[in-house]
Order: sequence, then structure tokens, then C-alpha cells
Amino acid sequence: MSQVLAGVNQRTRLVGHNRLELLLFRLDDTQLYGINVFKVREVVMPCPALTRYQGRHPANLGITRLRGTTISVIDLQVALGRPPLREGTSTALVVAEFSRSVQGFLVASVDRIINTNWEDILPAPVGMGDAHFLTAVTKVEGVLVEILDVEKVLFGVAGIKDTQANHPNSPETSKAKDYHVLVVDDSAVARKQIERAIQPTGVGYTLAKDGREALDTLLRWAASDAPELERLCLIISDVEMPRMDGYTFTKEVRKHQRLQHLYVLLHTSLSGVLDSGLLEQVQANKFLAKYDGSELSKVVYERVAAMSAPI
Repeated sequence: MSQVLAGVNQRTRLVGHNRLELLLFRLDDTQLYGINVFKVREVVMPCPALTRYQGRHPANLGITRLRGTTISVIDLQVALGRPPLREGTSTALVVAEFSRSVQGFLVASVDRIINTNWEDILPAPVGMGDAHFLTAVTKVEGVLVEILDVEKVLFGVAGIKDTQANHPNSPETSKAKDYHVLVVDDSAVARKQIERAIQPTGVGYTLAKDGREALDTLLRWAASDAPELERLCLIISDVEMPRMDGYTFTKEVRKHQRLQHLYVLLHTSLSGVLDSGLLEQVQANKFLAKYDGSELSKVVYERVAAMSAPI
């Protein structure tokens, strides 16, 4: 499995084609779960020895050293509110890199990697409430796969440092109310974080849950000459989203004459795959790794300044 994952960088061929690869795994049940391969560094079987320490979260099993890096290990089943996994030689450690961190997830077994379309990835069912940890669902050979919101899992176990910006007393601050931002993210946790960064700036904003909804919103604004489009200084878009991912959304924006000039920031937890070549390939203006509220607010102020500067 580690050999399969070694070529993650080659998977940039999927970018812009609304496709992704999922690592499928199981816990102590028959349900299949998935995580985007772009987030996975390696799979270690069995799980290496752990060092326990006092005061850790019940789902935190301890720490281990892998290739010179100390990582914490989360029992994914406990994090989901269920009994602990049976630790032993059959368990596997999924080492993931996302949201500026490297994290280990203990799972019962790893199944395989599958290649699929974002169009086949559906949002989590309506009515599940806020307690679930699903970001989306799909089917593989007729079998339901639950795609976990690992950012929400990590937030529940370790919390995420929510760094906020210093909001300057400058001309940009007073002008911010005249501008608008479109926020595109399928994660409710991420949308709340972005809102907390934007609200103190005074910029207006609209929320969308995936690339398809965001594109429909922009096209509706364009057709009606909506003021939101005229004042739109920034689009903040996630990358991993059901129906239409952030890469494909950006490419679709560039196809429309009324939209192609818009400034698109790809705000992603996939910090391990960000590079200038990929940025050029997907035609976005900027990448920003999740999550730093001060950096996000700074970009908003920069865009306000750029939009309000004399021509």
C-alpha cells in the first residue's frame, strides 16, 4: 500500500478533470469509509508502537515516531463516538497530511484505492444534523462509501488554532463594506472558520456548499447584473467538494466572459500538493493552506486595496 501511495504527486493528472482517488478502509464494522488520497502520506501496517501520555483526549492513543517526525495517533472509531478499535497486528495506521499538520488515524483495515468522479460524490444526507462526521457519500460497485470529514474529526479531538487578524485602521478597512466575497466550501466547520475571519473586515459575503452551487450563483448574478458580482473582490474556494471540485469550478469560471477576470483563491487542506505549476494549470490566482484566519483576512484586505486603487 505504501508503494501505491508513493506516486501521489503523479496524481495531479486528475486535476481539472473533476476526478479524485479515494483510499477505502474499514473500522470494526462492514461499512466502507473513504479519504482523498491527496491527503494520505502513507499507510503503515501494523500500527507501530505508541507512547501514551496523561491528559490526552480519549480518542488520542498517544504519539509515535515515523521517518523523523513525531505524530499523534487518533483511534478513528473513538473519534466517531464508538467503542475503541481492537488494537493488534491487523490494524493499520493511515498517515495523513492536511490543514498544516501530519496526523495518524488508526483503522481496522485498508481496502484499496479507487478512481472516481467528483460528480459521483454526493453531499451528506440532509437531516443528519451537526453531530455526524461525513462530508460526502458515494457508491463503489453498488456499495455505500462514507467519506469522512477528517478536518472535523481533528477539530473535535485536538481543536484547531483559530488565528485571527489584526484589523488595521486604514483606508482599506473603511472601503471594505463596498465589496463582496464568495465563499465556497462543503464543510460547515470550514465555512464557520472563514466567516470568523471575514466578518471583522466588514466585507459582505455569500456562502456556497460546492463548486456547482457557486458557479450557478455567479451565472445568476451575471444574468441579472447583480451588484454582488460588480463588487466581488474575491472568491475563496475549497478544493475537495462533492459534485464539482474547486479545480473544475475555477476552470469553468475562466470560460465565461463576465466571470473570467474574477480573483480565485483556492483555500485547501491539501497542503502537501501546493506548487506554482499546479496553480498555473488550474488557472487560479493563489493557493492558501487551511487554516490561518490572519492570512485569510490579509488576502481580503489586499483584494479590497487592489479593487479600490485608482486605475
